[in-house]
Formats: sequence, C-alpha cells, structure tokens
Amino acid sequence: MTSTDATDARGRLARRRVDKFEERRRLLADAALQTLAERGYARTSLRDIAQGSDFSLGVLHYYFRDKVELITYCVRRYKAQCTERYDAIAAHATDAEALLRDAGDGLAATLAHDALMHRLWYDLRAQALFEESFRFDVADIDASLERMIWRIVAAYADLVGVAPRCTAGLAYAAFDGLFQQSLLRHLSGDAAALDDLRAGTRVLLTRLV
Repeated sequence: MTSTDATDARGRLARRRVDKFEERRRLLADAALQTLAERGYARTSLRDIAQGSDFSLGVLHYYFRDKVELITYCVRRYKAQCTERYDAIAAHATDAEALLRDAGDGLAATLAHDALMHRLWYDLRAQALFEESFRFDVADIDASLERMIWRIVAAYADLVGVAPRCTAGLAYAAFDGLFQQSLLRHLSGDAAALDDLRAGTRVLLTRLV
C-alpha cells in the first residue's frame, strides 16, 4: 500500500466514524423530540428524555453537551424537513390558484399533524429572549423560515406576473403571526383554526403581491 493509499484509507475511516456519530445523534434526537414536544423546554431534563427513550442518560451526555444542544439540534432537524416540503410547493406550482390552495393546505396540514413540534419551536424562540445560548440557533432557524416563506411569495408573484409589494422580512412576520395565532387556537380546541389558516394564507399571499 502506498502512502497515498494509506492516507485515503484513513480518510474513509474518519468519514465513516463521523457519519456513524451523526447518525447516532439523529436517532437520539428523534427519540427525544416527542418528550420535548410534550413537556416543553423548561419542564424537561436530559434525565426525563432518557427515561422516555431507549437510551441511557450517559449516552445522551456523550452525544450532546447539554439540553440546549439537544433541543436546538432537534428543532433544526424538524424545521429543515418543513422547509423541504414548502420548497416543493413553490417549485412545483403550475398556476396561481393551485399555489394558493397548496400553500394553505400545507400550513394547515403541518399544524394539524405536528402541533406539538411547532409549539416546541415557539417555546425555544421565547427562551432565546432570556438565554443567550439559544440566540444564534434561533436566528438561523428564523432566517431559513423567512427564506422559505419568501420562495412561496416569489413563486406566487411570478405566476401572477407582478412584483411582491413587501420585503421578505415583512412577509415572514405576517405568516409567522398568522401561524402562531392559528396554533394557539388549534391547541385550545378551536375547530375553525385550520380553515381560518387556509383562508388567511390566501388573503396574505394576495395582499403581499
């Protein structure tokens, strides 16, 4: 084996170790997410998460420094999946009416199916007002969600042939406010929350463009 071959082999081994470490973190995060979503940040410890999963407290501490790192990792993973779904809506829209319908249905579906996960995100964002350790990750997730919303707005504007009448920041603020309000209503048992979210999405898109 040449020195180049040996270097390549060591590199492949190192990459496999990194991949296995990251895969283990993903498994732990997926196991922890439900407990975190149900109990919220303040009422959940790593010990609670360990008790609610098949992993020991020692294993959690090995892969995550503390609860802050674990919860931000969990929320980042979930929000990245959300972004992919909405990017598909923007990319595959063929006409303006279909985009209005699909955007509203998409927001209503994720609110209905993953309400506790979204509640965890707003919990994390509120905690960032008090805990500096959360602020970088929250700002980064917020920025990714702002870009996601802007791609929907830009796609709708392109389909109707006009320019958006707002900035990306204003569009995100409007949709985030609508979604958070709808989430609270849905968690409170308001049967009209999902339909109002669909209708509100349609109104916002048509008003912002």
